[in-house]
Amino acid sequence: MIILSSRVVFVDFSLKVTLEKLESGTFEDRRLAKWIRKAIQELHRAPDFGIRIPRKYWPAFYVQSYEIDNLWKVDLPRGWRLVYTLRTTELEILSVLLEWFDHSSYEHRFGY
Repeated sequence: MIILSSRVVFVDFSLKVTLEKLESGTFEDRRLAKWIRKAIQELHRAPDFGIRIPRKYWPAFYVQSYEIDNLWKVDLPRGWRLVYTLRTTELEILSVLLEWFDHSSYEHRFGY
């Protein structure tokens, strides 16, 4: 039996920079960064920590931009959402963070 390692990555460098800016921002920004970092820790432990989003709800943007074949979300406090996809290799499971947003932006992205 092969045990895969788990790693969390950002879909692009700018998303990582955005998180770093949150960590030195306002109180609200720092609180959001703390929630995101906590979710990242959980994803390191268990990549399927989030809620799997059924294919019929996937925004075309994710499919076209990132060629996803699965989509997950983590509900953060105060209505924030973290969206990610899983990629696997023979030895590793990658949780690829796509974006996070407040609830109204989440609804807009998903067309609710």
